[in-house]
Amino acid sequence: MSENQIRFDDGAGYERMMGVWSRLAGDVFLDWLAPSPGLRWVDVGCGNGAFTELLVQRCAPVEVHGVDPSEGQLSFARSRHTAGIARFQRGDAMALPFDNDSFDTAVMALVIFFVPEPKQGVTEMKRVVKPGGTVCAYAWDILEPGGFPMGPMQEEIRAMGRTPMLPPRPEVSRMDNLRALWVDAGLTDVATREITVARTFDDFEDFWATVQIAVSMAQAIREMSPDEKAQFKDRLRARLPADASGRITYTSRANAVAGRVPA
Repeated sequence: MSENQIRFDDGAGYERMMGVWSRLAGDVFLDWLAPSPGLRWVDVGCGNGAFTELLVQRCAPVEVHGVDPSEGQLSFARSRHTAGIARFQRGDAMALPFDNDSFDTAVMALVIFFVPEPKQGVTEMKRVVKPGGTVCAYAWDILEPGGFPMGPMQEEIRAMGRTPMLPPRPEVSRMDNLRALWVDAGLTDVATREITVARTFDDFEDFWATVQIAVSMAQAIREMSPDEKAQFKDRLRARLPADASGRITYTSRANAVAGRVPA
């Protein structure tokens, strides 16, 4: 894996940066999905367990398996989980370590654009879900304005003549492409939903702290001179003005998709 690819190994850092965003979007996603209790789930690309915990808290699953390639993320997921329902293990989204028809529902939360072959990832989710079960995902609309929590920072990076890091397959996050993946995989009753969520930071320094630990931003910031870094902060401060209390609020948008394995 090259140094220019995005890797998530710090579960605590991810929690401060993206875990909060993930749960905000995940709440809306689960409201839309409205799953029955007592299901067996697999959370593909579970990372530090942010969405896994949301599943446990909200959906009364009988079993959840979280799969991720990063042992650092998995270690954080295990440490935060106290309900005893979820199990976490290393695994590849394109070759899930489970038998056919093992689960009622498979989900990818903010993951599909990191899968090198998204079609294979969807095929694998379908394989491990029982007939009549659900295969679903949500992903930041990463190529569109307002579609990614790191979007404002990426726009300023570009304005400074630099190239921000993107996941391997950002194009699959577009709604039409997600729908096509699900339909082409032979899933039925395919439905989509746009999700817009807002996050508030206490002040600019609170916001800036999350920017600096964002994997897709950290490298670009490290490469800046002190003057460039100060300019970058000033540009961000102007782009995301604070309210009367000093708080900064902005929105991001995700696309969600769900379909059923044919009975």
